[in-house]
This record gives sequence, C-alpha cells and structure tokens, in this order.
Amino acid sequence: MRLVTTLLLIALPFMVSAQVFENFFKYSTLYAAANGNNSLATTEAYSIDGNTVQYDLLETPFDYSFTVGIRKIARFGYENRANAFYDGTEKTYGDDATIGKRQGFEFLSEIDYRRQQGRALVNQHHFLRYVSKRWLSKVEYLEDGFADVKYVEGSQRFRINSQGKLSFNIGIAQRISEAYGYDPIGEWVQANNSVHYTTLALQEGYTVNFATLEFINPAGDVVANSVDVWREVVIPEVLSDYALKQRAALQAQWCHSAVLGYDYYYNSKEMWLHTWGNFYPYHLNVNNEYSYNNLIGKDTWLDLSVGVVSGWRITRSLGVFLEGTYNRYWNRSWHNFSAGVNYVIY
Repeated sequence: MRLVTTLLLIALPFMVSAQVFENFFKYSTLYAAANGNNSLATTEAYSIDGNTVQYDLLETPFDYSFTVGIRKIARFGYENRANAFYDGTEKTYGDDATIGKRQGFEFLSEIDYRRQQGRALVNQHHFLRYVSKRWLSKVEYLEDGFADVKYVEGSQRFRINSQGKLSFNIGIAQRISEAYGYDPIGEWVQANNSVHYTTLALQEGYTVNFATLEFINPAGDVVANSVDVWREVVIPEVLSDYALKQRAALQAQWCHSAVLGYDYYYNSKEMWLHTWGNFYPYHLNVNNEYSYNNLIGKDTWLDLSVGVVSGWRITRSLGVFLEGTYNRYWNRSWHNFSAGVNYVIY
C-alpha cells in the first residue's frame, strides 16, 4: 500500500502537468503550408549605348510563401471555415480583436516567409491573451515586413460592462521597438553642418576615381560612371544603408502608455457588427536619448488600432460587407480592408 501511495505521489505532478498541457492546447490547430504563383510577367527593356540599341528581358522571380503556425482562437458567429485545411493564406480580421469570443486563454503563433514581386520578407504574429469577466491581459509580437514595423507589446486592463454587447477596458501597456522617430541622416547633417552626401559615401567606404570619373563601392565594384547616375541611383542606396545600420546599432526602446479600449459585438443571421479600438493617449516620459518622447519632444501623442467587421443581408439575394483594420504606432501606419456587394441569383 505504501508503495502504491508513493508511486501516486510521484506521478501526481506529472499527471496534473499533462492535464494542464492538454487543456491549454485542446482544440488548437498546428499547420504548415507552402504556396506559390508566378509574379510579374517578363517585360522587354531597350536602351541606347552610343549608336547601338541594346535589348534585355526583365524577369521577376516567382512569388512564394511558406507559413507555419499554431492557433487556438474561437470563431465569432460571422466567421465560417472556408477551407477544410489551413493553408496559410487565411486573413481573419477577427484575429486582431482585443477580446475573443470566449473567456480563458487563446493564442496564435504564425511565421510567414514570402517573396513577392522579387522582395523577400518575413511576417510574424504571435500573441497570448487571457480574458475574464473583469480582466484582460495580452502579450503580442508583430513583425510586418511590408509595413516595416516590428514591436513587442504587453497590456493589462480592467474590463467594464463585460456582459453587454458594448464593453470598455482601461489599463496600461508596455511596448518595445526600435527607435522609431530617429533620423540618422538628419543627425549626420546636423553634426557635419553639411548636406554634401558624397562626404557620407566616402565615410562609408566609397571612392571616386576623378581621372576616369568612376564611382567605386567598398567591395571594389564600379557602381557609376557619371555624376547623374551617382546622384540619382547610388547616393539613395548609400543613405538607405547608412540609416539602416545606424538604427540597428541602437538598443530597443521602451514605451509605457495608458490604454483605453472598447469592443462591440452583435451577430444575427441578417446583420452582424464587430468593432474594437485601442487608444494610447498618454505616455510615460522615458529618460533615454532615443526614446520616441525625446525625439518628438512631447509625452502626449495618440497611437491607435481600430477594426471593424460588418455585414448586412439586405434581402434574400442582396448583401453588403465591410471589413478592415487600421493601426498607427509612432507615426507609422499599416492597414488592411475589404468591402463589397454580393447578389445571389435564384
């Protein structure tokens, strides 16, 4: 009997841990998918070299995406599962809502590698949120390669009127990001009291052969053989590379903010409306040279994220819909939307 009791005491923590693990991931979906399609069509390009016409073909490599992720998010009443399997191309606006359909833990973790029109980018979205009648907590990481924005955000909020269609929340948020608002080029001009960007290029390792009028990059390649090409093509690349290098050298910046939010959800067979918003009107002054507060010289600016999903079946045949999200953090904005009309002919 003592042996059985001892074995049970040893096994109990593992059994509890296994039960917690099972409940946490229950009804979640793990997925991986690859998608591809042709990009822009091959185009013909002509140029003149002296008296000779040169011909070339401009080809854009095919588009592709590879997505891997895991999700546990209850679908709202207006959402339908379009496909039998997740293929990584789904865009559910309700995923961005502050409050989910059900209480408890929900999560999303998705990484998307893609090439579009010749540009290779990485998009990531990860979040874990916990919702109860009176409390909301969420931690999120977002990287949007197309919008060139990347940050980590955590928030803790008190919910008001959580039983009604319209609810409010108030709390605090913490965000970590690169030094948005920092202008390396403006800093360089101010420090050098000059706008002669060839000086910056020479500082970055470029050289100029005035005898042959050749402009050479740090790797030793000739990148321009005329002042016009140097000014119009190479210098913009030098400025872009310099700005990226200077920003990458800075530490991540903290931003502590007050947050106010709302959430409204109504759903029926004929009409549905789901809208939410988060507003960050005040920010704690962080004593850091490259914090957004110091770069813009104030502690009060309005960051926000809002979303709406709506549909109306006006008649048996006619319906309209509007869906979208809009975000603005640190004066950087990104958005998605879709709107349209459906008419079913019987």
